[in-house]
Amino acid sequence: MTGAGAQRSVGLGALCVLAASVLWGTTGTAATFAPGVGPLAIGAVAMGLGGLLQALIAAPLITRHAPALHARRGTVLLGALAVAVYPLAFYSSMRLAGVAVGTVVSIGTAPLASAVIERAVDRRHLTRRWKLGAALGLTGTVLLCLAETVHAPGPGGADGRSVAGTLLGVGLGLAAATTYALYSWTAHRLITHGIPSRAAMGAVFGAGGLLLVPVLLLTGAPLLASWSAAAVGVYMALVPMFAGYVLFGWGLAHVPASTATTLSLLEPAVAAVLAVLVVGERLPAVGWAGVALVVACLAVLTAPGRRPVAGEHGRGRGARVETAVAERIRDASPS
Repeated sequence: MTGAGAQRSVGLGALCVLAASVLWGTTGTAATFAPGVGPLAIGAVAMGLGGLLQALIAAPLITRHAPALHARRGTVLLGALAVAVYPLAFYSSMRLAGVAVGTVVSIGTAPLASAVIERAVDRRHLTRRWKLGAALGLTGTVLLCLAETVHAPGPGGADGRSVAGTLLGVGLGLAAATTYALYSWTAHRLITHGIPSRAAMGAVFGAGGLLLVPVLLLTGAPLLASWSAAAVGVYMALVPMFAGYVLFGWGLAHVPASTATTLSLLEPAVAAVLAVLVVGERLPAVGWAGVALVVACLAVLTAPGRRPVAGEHGRGRGARVETAVAERIRDASPS
């Protein structure tokens, strides 16, 4: 691939991940328009139906690459299990801790989980820039959690939430972050082994969607109780989950999983702003400082880095480009 072509490839990949992040940032706010629907039902309909739709659209490619997928069935099943657990933990986290905090913890700590996975399995090393960005992101996450738990006095905590409930929500957010990083890594691993992104994402998310069907059958009755609840379910499945993860899959074809999870730190900022502007959640100055630090983390990790020396090759496993833009993206993540 030529330098210009590689630059466009990496730029398009990053843009796809950022666009997906904006769509994902609307999920918490959308869920508030169906207050009678529990978080398990919301998660099951969003990721379950969205995943099955991905598999349906990608069925011809999945069939064509079935031997390669079967050869890596362990990776596919691991990713599917992570896909099934993620939405249940994520939406429960938002219900308990609030849209802003639940989203920030779930997505804001995912790059750290992704780095641990890539360090343990792929033997990637952490750059100083990535460590600085991670420190900013984690500090921002802590500030947002602090804002949510203490800015409203009394035993009810912020917006009537108990401190114990908020802490449980934070714990579920960490579980969501781990599973998010895990299925991103498995999908990227399949892609870097020659399986097209649509086939890889369709297989992983389709299998995960099948695992979520029993949860949907057990908890999904409230989705049919009103047109507004049904509309929320359809929106969640089609827009952030189906369209968002198609974009994310295209992005994973051009950037490492740790970079993709880091770029998706845009999602908490979008979610926090929407939570304030649309849902009416209150976020004090310390919370806005947390949002600013998350955005600063994103800026640090995507800022221009050193230009590669002529003939220098990327060292990360599965590296696909060798231009200045590729270095810029890869320098922001374990490499």
